[in-house]
Amino acid sequence: MKQFHVLPLLGVLLLAACSAPPVAKTSIEAPPIAAPLDTILAEADAAGRAGQVDKARALLHKAAAAYPADKQAWLSLAQGSFDRGEYGEAISEAQQVLQRDAENKVAHSIVAVSGLRAASSALAELSMRNNLAGNVRNEAQELAKLLRTSLGEAELVPANAGARTKPGPVTTLRSKPGLGNKNASDPFGALK
Repeated sequence: MKQFHVLPLLGVLLLAACSAPPVAKTSIEAPPIAAPLDTILAEADAAGRAGQVDKARALLHKAAAAYPADKQAWLSLAQGSFDRGEYGEAISEAQQVLQRDAENKVAHSIVAVSGLRAASSALAELSMRNNLAGNVRNEAQELAKLLRTSLGEAELVPANAGARTKPGPVTTLRSKPGLGNKNASDPFGALK
């Protein structure tokens, strides 16, 4: 008898399951396919040439997000920032390139030259305020000496900055007369 009571109950459950409203289908949409990297870079280049710097930068950031392992978008961003004189931004973007390609010479150059230009700007500001003294002055002299040695130049900024000079023998700070004069009115006299 117990079996007889179970069958009607099983039949009722089957009918209830069939009469339930259908479950709505969930659609899983595929993420939008990014445009090819070359296409985005070409659009950014065209925008940059048309003077639309913000649009070009936005496109390059889009390319960097869509292709995170590729260095080209970051390199274009770094070069653009460097060309506009935004040296801090150029260094940051060039370091993104170096994370993807540690041997990239252009990125290393952007970091080095941007750093030098930022430093020379800060030193020029200090010079205008005539606050370069003590340890800062000594450190600046040592950095200038290191730069002259590295570049093989007797002067970091030649008097005729427009004309390039040939690398010559490096003169040390001690070999120039009058370099130890701390009362000189030009605080950068030792850097020249």
